[in-house]
Amino acid sequence: MKRADAIGGLILFLFGGMVAGLAFRMPLGTFRLPGTGLFPFALGLLLMSLAALFLLSRALASKTDPKNRPPPGEAEIDLRQLLLFFGATLFSLFLLPLLGYPAATFLLLFFLLRTLGIRTWGLLLILSLSVAALSHLFFVEWLKIPLPKGWIGL
Repeated sequence: MKRADAIGGLILFLFGGMVAGLAFRMPLGTFRLPGTGLFPFALGLLLMSLAALFLLSRALASKTDPKNRPPPGEAEIDLRQLLLFFGATLFSLFLLPLLGYPAATFLLLFFLLRTLGIRTWGLLLILSLSVAALSHLFFVEWLKIPLPKGWIGL
């Protein structure tokens, strides 16, 4: 297994554990009446599971084929982009109680899309605003999940 794969998989696994652990700061509720922490908790567990499967598959692939190398010219992991991605996600977790769900989600998506390479300001604004608004409508209005309102009161 390549060192970059092992480090990336381990970082994702630890990040999933941190998200699942921080979800306990919010009420989890039940599956019939979910609280605000149930969705992040489930996503954290899912991320941990996928990272573990990735690490297992890479370990098994390296044992069965020691010449298993990426083709020349394949992009390597951009560590700066990965750190910005995780940093933005963590920062949004701390902004969530202050700004509320819609504003924190908008800022998170705006920064993540910018980090991933979208440079058109109009497209960034439209995508971030529409996903934040639609997810707010889906979770708060349709599923009746109480999400943090923050000082804005949305």
